[in-house]
Amino acid sequence: MKSPQVIRGSPTLLLLLLTGVCIDAYRPVVIVHGLFQGPEPFKKLVQYITKAHPGTKVKVISLYNNENSLRPLWRQVQDFRKAIDPIMRKAPNGIHLLCYSQGGLICRALLATTPYHNVHTFISLASPQAGQYGITGYLKQIFPFTFKSIVFHICYNSMGQTLSICNFWNDPHHRFRYFQSNIFLPQLDGDKPHNDMKSWRQNFLRIKKLVLIGGPDDGVITPWQSSLFGFYDSREHVVQMMDEQFYKEDTFGLKTLNARGDVSTCVLPGVEHSDWYSSSEVFRRCIKKWLT
Repeated sequence: MKSPQVIRGSPTLLLLLLTGVCIDAYRPVVIVHGLFQGPEPFKKLVQYITKAHPGTKVKVISLYNNENSLRPLWRQVQDFRKAIDPIMRKAPNGIHLLCYSQGGLICRALLATTPYHNVHTFISLASPQAGQYGITGYLKQIFPFTFKSIVFHICYNSMGQTLSICNFWNDPHHRFRYFQSNIFLPQLDGDKPHNDMKSWRQNFLRIKKLVLIGGPDDGVITPWQSSLFGFYDSREHVVQMMDEQFYKEDTFGLKTLNARGDVSTCVLPGVEHSDWYSSSEVFRRCIKKWLT
């Protein structure tokens, strides 16, 4: 590890120390949890990070924990921004965002809507970036007796949009209703045109690296390729990222980021959804090298 440079008697160094600005060699890491979670499950991940890169400041944001994670995503984005702002301001070299599951969508929306952010690397860990169309795992707690084919009746109205899961429920058989009623993901993807599309795209492109992590045995993200910006067509065949309309039209900057060589994917079989943040193999193979 490269030691931080110390200049004896430097007024700049003294000012940094007095104002509490981070001058460590490694950028701070901010972790945002997923649905029905809080900071507790990420203790192992924090240990992996601090062992691999001693001195790294790691903050797991304690906000919208457990059942409160069902609150509307735009509200969560606003409050997570307030929580992360002070960390960014004390890190002149930038921070890394490591965001799990639903948290990955919160982080992407935060990046798009924050013109002053200094996020270096955005790691999206098993996150439904292209949406969700499957009632598996955690989602059975919300829709225990409902088939996926009728969830759009619940989600695609003003009441349904007060639930976070409905903000990224993407029914490939009811595209008109999705575009008309979903107030979050179609806006974020640029599939629903709005006046802020250009500035959101510029904001998102401030990141230096996007890391997408997922795998075929996730068991919750459906289709699992949503973690890599792939999704179903109307026949429920998976369309890969580069064939998606939002990629081809570069509506939010994904194509530009990829053309820069700044999109990296890590696909691991044999990892279930609840194991992505506790697996040492996932950390070693997919995360560690990006947190410098």
